[in-house]
Amino acid sequence: MKLVNTFTLEIKKSKFIAYYYIVNSKEEADTILDNLKKEHKKARHIPYAYKIDNLIKKSDDKEPSNTAGTPIYNLIIQNNLNNVLICVVRYFGGIKLGAGPLMRAYLNSANEVIKKVD
Repeated sequence: MKLVNTFTLEIKKSKFIAYYYIVNSKEEADTILDNLKKEHKKARHIPYAYKIDNLIKKSDDKEPSNTAGTPIYNLIIQNNLNNVLICVVRYFGGIKLGAGPLMRAYLNSANEVIKKVD
């Protein structure tokens, strides 16, 4: 497992920190997610998506359905990425963003962390 890149976005006092990892197994992805949860104890949500060959998993981590994990996963597919875990740590800033802006925040964070790798 290898951290390739990070990207931070701030919207209405909420902070979105995107991480891009190269992973070779579900166990590696699970270890990274566990470590992020320990490192970011005060974060409200850590949605993610990964693709390791035919193994696919995504999670909104208690954000509204399909506003976080699915957009991240769709970016992985659109960019033909494999053996990749992309997660976005969200620190809630006290202002609700609404489903549309929330989804765009996750999408933009994940997109930027992918773009910086090219």
